[in-house]
Amino acid sequence: MTLQRLPTPALRPFVAMVWSSEGGATSGGEPWAREHTLPTGLMHLVLRMTDSPLHIADPQRDGVAKPVATALVGGARSSFYVREFSGRACSVGAVLRPGAAQCLFGVGADELAERHTPLEDLWNADAPRLRSRLQESHRAEDRLALLEAALETRLPRVRGLHPAIAAALAERPGAWSVADAVRHSGVSHRRFIELFRQSVGLPPKTWLRVQRFQQVLSALGRGVHEPLAALAADACYSDQSHFNRDFLAFTGVTPQAYRRVSPPHANHLPVESLPARRI
Repeated sequence: MTLQRLPTPALRPFVAMVWSSEGGATSGGEPWAREHTLPTGLMHLVLRMTDSPLHIADPQRDGVAKPVATALVGGARSSFYVREFSGRACSVGAVLRPGAAQCLFGVGADELAERHTPLEDLWNADAPRLRSRLQESHRAEDRLALLEAALETRLPRVRGLHPAIAAALAERPGAWSVADAVRHSGVSHRRFIELFRQSVGLPPKTWLRVQRFQQVLSALGRGVHEPLAALAADACYSDQSHFNRDFLAFTGVTPQAYRRVSPPHANHLPVESLPARRI
């Protein structure tokens, strides 16, 4: 069972959603042993209450499945990664907005991108202390309250987004280009890219690609039955081959294969259990 909701008002500029999950990786069925986790362009904070094995492999690097910390920050990514797990899990977490990294962790989002970072590396003893308190709580709403309280203690560090980045992110992703954003920003192209990466974790062109992909994924998740070519055109892909290349890069499968699977959670794609290198 999963509980998800908006965070407290004080956190909303930096946290999109908080959640607590018990049982399998998805609701309504048995957990999968292996899945592709798809890029959203956002960072995630996760604390697992149980010690069930969890390994993560990055196909863009060595592809070796490695164990990860029980409390971690998942940086913004430009492609999918592979999760392998067994047993039931109990987790608490948050989906973070651009600008949250500096505020909550004291580092730029670009330093956390494309990887999972143990929360203890960022919060020192506060990380295991929070996990211990969460383990002592047995109600999902109580766990969320504990997580929110811990996040709120970091808020005095807030500096906010640079106005140029805030203005770009406020626009619909398909409504602006990097050149347009730079032209209206009042800063140089190089400085804009630097500010964007520090706030979001990804370069602006990569982030826009992920958001365009997410637009198609959202339509597929709603059960839209239009041809894939029409969905690609609605998301402003220049042609079908461009759409197919991006989709394969972000999911590891073709659009047709994804539509056949139609996963209950759009960004968590179950895949057949295959031999994998693991340490």
